Amino acid sequence: MSETAATRSGFDIRMQRQIVVALVRYGMFIALAIWLVAMSVASEYFLTTTNLLNVLRQAAPLIIIGVGMTFVMATAGIDLSVGSIVALISVLAGSWLALGVPPLLVIPLLIVVGGLLGAFNGWVVTLGVPAFVVTLAGLTSYRGLAFVYSDGYATPIRDPVFAWIGRGDLFGINAPFLIAVVVAVLGWFLLNRTRFGLHALATGGREEAARVMGLAINRIKIMVYALTGALAALGGVVISARLSNVSPHAGVMLELGVIAATVLGGTSLFGGRATIAGTVAGALLINFVRNGLNLLGVNPYWVQVVTGIILVVAVLMNTVLNRKVESWARASTEEERT
Repeated sequence: MSETAATRSGFDIRMQRQIVVALVRYGMFIALAIWLVAMSVASEYFLTTTNLLNVLRQAAPLIIIGVGMTFVMATAGIDLSVGSIVALISVLAGSWLALGVPPLLVIPLLIVVGGLLGAFNGWVVTLGVPAFVVTLAGLTSYRGLAFVYSDGYATPIRDPVFAWIGRGDLFGINAPFLIAVVVAVLGWFLLNRTRFGLHALATGGREEAARVMGLAINRIKIMVYALTGALAALGGVVISARLSNVSPHAGVMLELGVIAATVLGGTSLFGGRATIAGTVAGALLINFVRNGLNLLGVNPYWVQVVTGIILVVAVLMNTVLNRKVESWARASTEEERT
C-alpha cells in the first residue's frame, strides 16, 4: 500500500471512530431531534404554540429536580426520595398558606426544608450506608410524613401569587419553564465553572484519590444531597402551583422520571461524568414522547410502559454501549500508534 493510501486509510478510520463516538455521546440530542421531526409530521397539533408551551410546563419539574440529581450522580450517588419530598413540601405549602403565611415567605421556607431533608440523606450516606438504601427509606418515610401531616386529604390552593409560579407567564413563556431555565443555567455554571462542581466530579470519579488530594468528601456529599432536596422542594412548589392543589400523592413515581432524564442525558450511574445540558434534553425527550403518544391516541397505560422502556434503554446506553464504544475507540487509537 502506498504512503498516500495508508494516510487516507488512517484518516478514514479516525473519522469513523469520531463519528461513532459522537453518535453515542450526542445520541440523545439526535433522538430528540428525530422525534420532534417525526411527531411534527404525524400530528398537526404537535408543533402548535399551545402544545409546545404545555410540554415545557410539564417538563419544568423534571428539569429542576434533574439538575440536583445530576450533582448527586456525579458523586456516584442516587436519590430516590425526591418524589416523596415533593409530596411533603406540597402539603406543607397548603398548610402554611392556609394559616395566612405570605407566599413570598412560604416558598423560601419550603426550599430550606427540602434542603435540610436532603442534607440529612447526605449525612446518613457519609456514615457508610449505601445511598440507594438511605434514599429508599426516605422515599417511604417522607411520603408517610406527608400523609400523617395532611391526614391523607388533598386541598386546593387559591393564593394568586403562589398560583402564578405554576400558571403564570413572562413575555409569553410560562413561569415554570423560566424557573427551570434559570436553575439549569446556574446548575451548569456550578458544575462546570466552580470548585464545588469539579470536586463533586472528582469524588464520583475516584473517591479515594479525591480523599488523598485533601477534598472534603463528606461535606461534598452532604452538599449535593442538600442541593437535590432544595431543588425537589422547588419542583414541588411548581407542581402544586400548576395544579392549584396540594396532596400527599404529589410526585408519585417522579423519582423514576428524574433518574431517567438524568441518565438519558449522559450522566454516569458510576459517577465522574455529568452533564446539565444532557439532563435538560433528557427531560424534554421524555415529555415530548409522552405528549406525542397522547396526541396519537395511545392508551395512557402504554405511555407508562414506554417511559419504563426509555429508562432501560438509557441505562443500557449509559453503561454497556458507552463503555464498549470508549474501549473500542481507545484500542483503535493505541493500534494506530503502534
